[in-house]
Amino acid sequence: MGVLADDEHHPGTLPVQRMGPGHHAFLCYDDDAPGWDVLAAFVWSGLARGEKVIVFGPPRLTETQVRSRLQGAHALLAASGYERAQLELSSMRELILPDRRFTADRQWQRIVEESGAARSEGYTGLRTYIDMGWVADLGADLDMMMDRERRAGHLFADGFYSEVCAYDRRSFPEPVLRAMGRAHPENLLPRLGHLRCRHGAGTLHVIGEADLATHGQFTRALAALLRGPEPPAGPRTVDLLRTGFLGAESATELVLLLGRAPAHRPVRIRCSERHAHLLCRLGADPAALDVTVTG
Repeated sequence: MGVLADDEHHPGTLPVQRMGPGHHAFLCYDDDAPGWDVLAAFVWSGLARGEKVIVFGPPRLTETQVRSRLQGAHALLAASGYERAQLELSSMRELILPDRRFTADRQWQRIVEESGAARSEGYTGLRTYIDMGWVADLGADLDMMMDRERRAGHLFADGFYSEVCAYDRRSFPEPVLRAMGRAHPENLLPRLGHLRCRHGAGTLHVIGEADLATHGQFTRALAALLRGPEPPAGPRTVDLLRTGFLGAESATELVLLLGRAPAHRPVRIRCSERHAHLLCRLGADPAALDVTVTG
């Protein structure tokens, strides 16, 4: 699976596990497995949150093929979702019926209707995964599609609806992909188990999975933070708010970093309650943690 060359600079880059209500995310893939691990994680997270989930899969695949690819280790959860109609598979053609021609207004109207239905049925939110293969399937205009993506903000304003727009690199010109990446408030990491470390103004943003496979990359990023210039104000910061899994090895390295930092150049860790609990169990000083309550 591929990723845009400049997506690491997008301020909203995050792992799919960190997608929450109100997010509108871009995903780019370039092989014959259109983000199935990312899609599966998106689906299972929504089901666990009590949200309604609708998957608009690649038009070239049948519903049976999409369903089989979503089973995996979560077969029972998927079956339960289908049985309760909490998880549905659909297509853009079905969504806009009885219209046959795509317009942004018609799609928005139907999403608003689906959101209203999900609310009335007691769901905590509505999330959709839309494979953008529908553009070619419906003979839609690229300019129309780009305009839709840029002007869709009203759908997400109340924090009930969330959406992943998945683009096959082979089907869209690179300038379009780059423009779409910039147009979306969030960009998803291209696969599970991926780590992106981004430095800026004395802060290290740890995005993705800090596990055993990415431990070397993680420790090098921490070392670079200590070597880098001092921030214009405040201490150096390790930001874990877009970190999914934090392994014991990486968490231990963070605790050691707090101890190695000189008193005149302290390090603080911005993190969730879950990560703070792990770090404190490993010996971190709670005073060095800036804990943010997350959903």
